[in-house]
Amino acid sequence: MSANATSAQHVDDVTIHPAEPDRWDDVVEAFGSNGGCEGCWCMYWRVPSGPEYDRMRGAPARAEFSRLVREGEVPGLLAYHDGHPVGWCAVAPRPAYVRLRSSRTLRPAEPDDTGVWAVPCFYIKNGHRRHGVADQLLAAAVRHAERHGAHTLEAYPTDSEHRRYSSGELHMGTVDLFTRHGFTETERPSPGRVIMRRGLA
Repeated sequence: MSANATSAQHVDDVTIHPAEPDRWDDVVEAFGSNGGCEGCWCMYWRVPSGPEYDRMRGAPARAEFSRLVREGEVPGLLAYHDGHPVGWCAVAPRPAYVRLRSSRTLRPAEPDDTGVWAVPCFYIKNGHRRHGVADQLLAAAVRHAERHGAHTLEAYPTDSEHRRYSSGELHMGTVDLFTRHGFTETERPSPGRVIMRRGLA
């Protein structure tokens, strides 16, 4: 997955909608033929381990993600430009991302706190990156989490000042992106990985 790191040319006519059951075809269009990044289908953080994720990647991941959407879980938000889905932002209660529990660097102190939501990744289609789509998705994710009772929104962005990263490595967003939306650094597990939080009303 790939996030835009800057908002060099802001696109105003972007609309954001939750990925509800009737938008599954739009999810497929947004993720493209590769299912996001190499068949991820946004399941990386939703399975406990790397080996399980490797077995799932591709068609099994698509099937499981389809089940989540079709059963009404709303695992994230879709961005539309000119009526076409062009971007994705995962946002859900943090306990949904079970892989965080086994992460040596990102494991939360209170993994079962459903009042903490997380924004673990973005995917912006080629041709729409660096146009502010990720900014608009993140702003909508803040509102979405707040409306559904979250007291905190957490993220795990890349510090793009640490070194030069490929677009594929920026799928978790950048520190600059989250800073623009009121998030502050709470931990730095490694030079390039930061845990950031924003309190919600």
